[in-house]
Amino acid sequence: MLLMILKEANITYIFHSSFMVETKNHILIFDYIKNNNLDINTLNNKLSYSTKKIYVFVTHSHDDHFDPDIFSLKELNSNIKFIISDDISIDKKIENLYYISQYNLLEFDNILIETYGTTDKGLSYFVETDGLNIYHSGDLNWWHWKNDERKARIKEEEDYKKEIDLLRDKVIDISFVPVDPRLEEYYYLSAEYFIDTIGPQLLIPMHFGDKIDITHQLNNKLIHKYSKSKIWEINAPLEVYNFSKDKE
Repeated sequence: MLLMILKEANITYIFHSSFMVETKNHILIFDYIKNNNLDINTLNNKLSYSTKKIYVFVTHSHDDHFDPDIFSLKELNSNIKFIISDDISIDKKIENLYYISQYNLLEFDNILIETYGTTDKGLSYFVETDGLNIYHSGDLNWWHWKNDERKARIKEEEDYKKEIDLLRDKVIDISFVPVDPRLEEYYYLSAEYFIDTIGPQLLIPMHFGDKIDITHQLNNKLIHKYSKSKIWEINAPLEVYNFSKDKE
């Protein structure tokens, strides 16, 4: 087993916008949804036997980001806390469930959670833990639908840039940013602006369903423009990226 030192992480791609980030002391799971083609036993075993504190984040209520079955994960491990956007309504009592709204803070032992806005439902997350700064966009995206009226497209651009500009003072090591294939030739706009504005060490494409090749397409498009930000070209569910933070 790989022993992790501070400022390292193992990042596992699950499906769509769902990822697991394992740091020295924590496991973070973002927007977990089921993938029927995935052998989930690998993930379940990791959660069952881990002694680390586990945080499950949900950015909003859309069913491609929120699966109510996430709460069954607590049967695997008692160390799980659920951090969910307040646009989600849960009709039963869940232990260790924390609602949070946009532009708020939650702090636990050695983990700081800040929330930001979105251009759709819910919120986005900025998480500091074990010497790493991690940002998950949720549905915060530059939604450039080419068949929309020009006024609507300009509004989408302005709204996206306004939210990302709030992060300008942050050093972000690992970022998860939508590259939605439904936007056709404009799929890359959010990633390009995020790299231009924030310059994360690692940008991880997401929100592409089973169109996984778009992660390679994005890297090929932007690789000649950016040298400091690396883009993860994902090949398959459960693939793991071993991340080490650059020396400061």
